[in-house]
Amino acid sequence: MALTPATDLGPATALVCRECGSKRDLGPFYACEECFGPLEIAYDFGGITRADIESGPRNIWRYRGLLPVPSTVADTPNTEPGLTRLVRADNLAESIGLQRLWVKDDSGNPTHSFKDRVVAVALAAARELGFKVLACPSTGNLANAVAAAAARAGIRSAVFVPSNLESQKIITTAVYGGTFVTVDGNYDDVNRLASEIAGEQDDWAFVNVNVRPYYAEGSKTLGYEIAEQLGWRLPDQIVVPVASGSQLTKIDKAFQELIKLGLVEDKPYRVFGAQAAGCDPVSAAFKAGHDVVRPVKPDTIAKSLAIGNPADGPYVLDVARRTGGAVEDVTDEQVVEGIRLLARTEGIFGETAGGVTVGCLRKLVDADTLDPAAETVIINSGDGLKTLDAVAPVAKPSANIAPTLEAFRAAGLA
Repeated sequence: MALTPATDLGPATALVCRECGSKRDLGPFYACEECFGPLEIAYDFGGITRADIESGPRNIWRYRGLLPVPSTVADTPNTEPGLTRLVRADNLAESIGLQRLWVKDDSGNPTHSFKDRVVAVALAAARELGFKVLACPSTGNLANAVAAAAARAGIRSAVFVPSNLESQKIITTAVYGGTFVTVDGNYDDVNRLASEIAGEQDDWAFVNVNVRPYYAEGSKTLGYEIAEQLGWRLPDQIVVPVASGSQLTKIDKAFQELIKLGLVEDKPYRVFGAQAAGCDPVSAAFKAGHDVVRPVKPDTIAKSLAIGNPADGPYVLDVARRTGGAVEDVTDEQVVEGIRLLARTEGIFGETAGGVTVGCLRKLVDADTLDPAAETVIINSGDGLKTLDAVAPVAKPSANIAPTLEAFRAAGLA
């Protein structure tokens, strides 16, 4: 695939290596030719105002002037994700011991997770680059998003997932059609296979492999929305679930871009990462003071975060340390309690990744690592209906009674 003079990727100007700073032309590349470091998008934003953004569509394309997508992206068939609600979570805050807390609830996206954001950006870039098939390795949510986005765009999808994935996520991928393959192995095995297939299928855009630099930029829209929904200001603290680590690093990138563009006040903020103890390579590295993230074999109910060799792990460490944050982890039991606590206090049923985030938030407060007086945002990245097995053992009816008033009274439910 090659760029033509007619290729439109908006304000994107080049690909730049995150390690050595080398630049190369835009295209379907993800590794630096000089040092094999990861590539990301460089931009020339020009002048962008709050009014420009606020007058845009009520989805992520209001930020198209900050993304590597065609200027006409809103006019092509897509799932139109984004602009999900930011919920003032006073009940949860009180139960944990915080003064002001918000939940960015991304379960409201079209396939009920934040992955719709990154896939929408990847699809827009992939089509502009000439790809014909939208593909991915996935732990579940990405599979849903890719299959749905391809169906909406009228192109073929090819999705690969671990065979032990939650049944809900398997069903909600298969329903969209396309090529759907389950693989005997964990996510890292699936990802390795996808990389090998990407090397052979020239017209397949693996969203998190050969077009990863574009795909990852979709997570910036979470940061943009949080700032806009807070009245064009940044929170003091934010807690983000960590799988590959890209979401956390891109939220930080969004905050930095908003500051540089003068769209928000320049102020300190702290970024915290959240992992499950059964897949905690970044948390372990942070606590040990290491700069290198040592891969692990995942063993956790939080399958959407079960990436044992996270590509952006070292950059998560950089962001957490630079901002004065931290990376924490919680057990599966704490994950389930986090899901239940969010549901009981705020009426938000988050998936296991949300339980990880709430559990880590609670742990960070208890350890005095996170400031309870500072305004805090947490990310709920997906819908609990996708991970029902995690809470099925503890989510039971209060009683089973006969259809009589006497039975109701006898059960002591009044």
